[in-house]
Amino acid sequence: MQESIKKGEEARAQTLALVASHARMTLALIIIAGFLDVIDFSIVQVALPTIRTELVVSLAESQWIIGAYGLTLAGFLMLSGRAGDVYGQKKLFVFGIVLFTISSLAAGLSPTLLLLVVARGVQGIGAAISTVTAFAILVATFPEGRERNGALGIFISVLSAGFAAGSILGGVLTAAFGWRSILFVNVPIGAVGAALSQKFLVDSGSRATEKHLDIPGALSLTGGLIIFVYGLTNATIDGFMSVQTVLPLGLSTLILAGFLVIENRSKAPLIPLSFLRRGNILAANAMGLIFTSSAGGLIFLLTIYLQQILNYSAPAAGVAFLPPALIFFFVGGWGSSWLTDRFGMKPVLVLSMALVTLGSALLIPITVASGYFGILPGLLVWSFGASIGFVALSIAAVGGTQHGEEGLASGLINTSERIGFPLGLAVLLTIATTMDPTPVGAAGPSLVGLVGGFQYAFLAATILNGIGLLIALRIKGQKASWQYAG
Repeated sequence: MQESIKKGEEARAQTLALVASHARMTLALIIIAGFLDVIDFSIVQVALPTIRTELVVSLAESQWIIGAYGLTLAGFLMLSGRAGDVYGQKKLFVFGIVLFTISSLAAGLSPTLLLLVVARGVQGIGAAISTVTAFAILVATFPEGRERNGALGIFISVLSAGFAAGSILGGVLTAAFGWRSILFVNVPIGAVGAALSQKFLVDSGSRATEKHLDIPGALSLTGGLIIFVYGLTNATIDGFMSVQTVLPLGLSTLILAGFLVIENRSKAPLIPLSFLRRGNILAANAMGLIFTSSAGGLIFLLTIYLQQILNYSAPAAGVAFLPPALIFFFVGGWGSSWLTDRFGMKPVLVLSMALVTLGSALLIPITVASGYFGILPGLLVWSFGASIGFVALSIAAVGGTQHGEEGLASGLINTSERIGFPLGLAVLLTIATTMDPTPVGAAGPSLVGLVGGFQYAFLAATILNGIGLLIALRIKGQKASWQYAG
């Protein structure tokens, strides 16, 4: 008995040594998976007008090119994360990249809108599998503390650069080679990423103590989340009181309530409710939801302000967002991990939420006469606060997880953040248009009323961020990693 235990410990030690030796390559492959997701999201947005023209579809129909991807991505994150724990993260990771690559090729070859939307939905499933398992692999590869903080900083900085690069690359590729090229570009990257992952990633096998996946829980959660995000997507177009919004939101509430009943009775729940009470996991996920909710609505409204109020062209609006993009790249990628190492997780989260709250508050007095330089101070303060918070938030969300729970923790925080974007967009856009129901494209005095609606929306974002600050103040403190070494 003791000999078998000893052999098991030796095998585990060898696996850990192999993982450590491949740490840099592992981080590079994780970045490839995240980069594919981020750049795809931003690059397709730019090509939408061209796709509409070539496939002859309406504006409302074209939104499903983005919506199908977002729906399946948000819905399959939690299931993918837990499946990785049960069946092995490497297997799921490679499968996710392959599925994303094949569906990208299919989307680029699609002759009709229907086939394009279906392919984009499959792309979302592939992205959900690859991104959530990538984060779980990162958590398992880099020990909690300075190493993990640094890896997260590099990961976030590259993704920030990818998001900015996607908008520029999308315009260049679409103009030079047509809209299909923006989907074909994923194919060689995905193929190389899948081949290298198969060769270099260490297969640690199943790490979960429970070897069975909660199928009823998985189906109810995935279905409930997809219908919920579908309802939020309708809310941004038709408002919260429309039948198209109320019915799916009500149905998703019933399904998600059923999911909680299933989890309470399951012997192997998809999300053990006791897991949410551990450490800072519940608080981190609540902050992640708030964080991305305010971000999703705020950035969208500022884009509308620049393009439809100040009459900026799309490229000019992209350049206007360059300062916050640079802040996310340099401060978020490198400064955030340093601050967390030096001062600890809680002080950084408190500072982050305080600056985010202040930044959104500075945007409340926005008027037509404010112009770009009138909104720039609030945008910069908000960006600085948001950029330093993402690494600390990720640390809080996965801190204290045990072997076999990396996918569970990764799925939870990724789902919280993904749902936050459509939720914040729907809520803040509804507030802005309710306070001034005049159509956005109207001219003259109506623009003043529209910006007045923006003021109330930014006030709501400030209140939301203030709630996040209160949660940050109540989060459990954690020593900075430099103290561990001393």
